[in-house]
Amino acid sequence: MTDLPTTELIVFALVILLSISAALVAFFQLHPGGEKLKLTLNILLSLVLIGDAKILVLRAVAIKALPLTGLFESMLLLTIMLVVIYLILSSAIRQVWFGSVMTWFILALIMLTALIAQPASAPDALAGQPWAIAHALAMIFGAAMILLAAVMAYLYLLGCRRLKHKEIARVIGKVPNIQWLERINLISLWAAFILVTLGAASGILGAWLEREMLETNFARWLFDSKILGILITWVLLIIVLVLHGLRLIRGKRTAQTTIIAFVWILFALVGCAILCKTKHDFTFPGSWLPTQTREVDR
Repeated sequence: MTDLPTTELIVFALVILLSISAALVAFFQLHPGGEKLKLTLNILLSLVLIGDAKILVLRAVAIKALPLTGLFESMLLLTIMLVVIYLILSSAIRQVWFGSVMTWFILALIMLTALIAQPASAPDALAGQPWAIAHALAMIFGAAMILLAAVMAYLYLLGCRRLKHKEIARVIGKVPNIQWLERINLISLWAAFILVTLGAASGILGAWLEREMLETNFARWLFDSKILGILITWVLLIIVLVLHGLRLIRGKRTAQTTIIAFVWILFALVGCAILCKTKHDFTFPGSWLPTQTREVDR
């Protein structure tokens, strides 16, 4: 994170501070009278969205291209998507636990983003292809849907646990309706499956058509750790949806499997980049800033 250009570093540091502040507000709104803090929470998360968007704009200007080539940029866009989803749904979902859990997920996402923060890099020739842009957007939107499904799954498990222990007063008015949570969880999983399918298909097909431009042969690229991680996520989504359709799993089991899929896709996106050597990278090695003299097309 400290390697970021000064302007980006300042903005991202403000984003982290705003996210921590939002998480604290989300905690206090769970207490009596905390419902009045919802507006404050929405303002803080809106400022987080603006800060992330500002960094993406700075990078777009710097590299003169869509800033979707690096993991850092993808994580920023994923955070923006999650905040937008929260702001849209918060007008319909007034229970305080929804806002609190969404805020904590957003904070966790920003902390993970800080771990992989790096200076902007010039995109290679593949990154500007229409299929590559479609692939990146579909995967990011798909990940956002899995994150939303995980939030709903957690709230479902929380509500079930409190009802089991007869803590009805801590559920009514604070946790969204159990049946509604299960329905939104399932809708989010279907949306994630469709988007991840489109993303994986466009990425694999595009890489095959442009295989001569890959830094390695197509077979080795296909078995890259990050790509395998995404494909495993896709299989997990199929398993959940098929088992749910066959009525072999319901309620808690669906929610638990959703959270497993959420943890796995985070590992596929972030863990593989940190712990595994991945060739799934559409940038030139090293940072690229306007003050450098290296030509991008060389």
